[in-house]
Amino acid sequence: MNKKIVYLTGFMASGKSTIGPILANTLGWNFFDLDKLVEKKTGKSIKKIFENEGEEYFRNLETEILRKTTELENYIIALGGGTIASDINLKIIKSSGYLIYLESSLEETYKRLRFKRDRPALLFDGDEEPNKVEFLEKINSLLQNRIKYYNQADVKINTDNCMVGSTVDKISHIIKKDFYGKNDKS
Repeated sequence: MNKKIVYLTGFMASGKSTIGPILANTLGWNFFDLDKLVEKKTGKSIKKIFENEGEEYFRNLETEILRKTTELENYIIALGGGTIASDINLKIIKSSGYLIYLESSLEETYKRLRFKRDRPALLFDGDEEPNKVEFLEKINSLLQNRIKYYNQADVKINTDNCMVGSTVDKISHIIKKDFYGKNDKS
């Protein structure tokens, strides 16, 4: 396999930004979080970019930075939760690297996100906290819009009830086998 970049995709809180640097360290590769690159370039948080410039501006910037990552070698790149929900981005990703979908159930996603208020796509109008049903409906609606993109991954790893270390081991084993033809027994 000639692909030199592994992209981690998945819904918000699926573990991309947590697993990515540990996986990169395990493999001796480098790591980028695409959202962090956007924040570094603009000097603003993703939430502030959405508030001030809007989602379209953010998505265009995200695509521009994604294109620049395609020349990298031996990199793990954590994508934003919605990065892949664009035909242009999916084409860039599929033509330049190996795509791994970190899947999590609706209920697990809710547990991981219920107290987070820094995800623009999950913000609710007003100051009132959403109840569980409203929150689950919003997550499910976003997930249904993105699932066709997530399902185009080369590999799917379910992260529900799975420790970070176990997920890293699974992915590391797959990469070693697919990239280097090594069967890791650990």
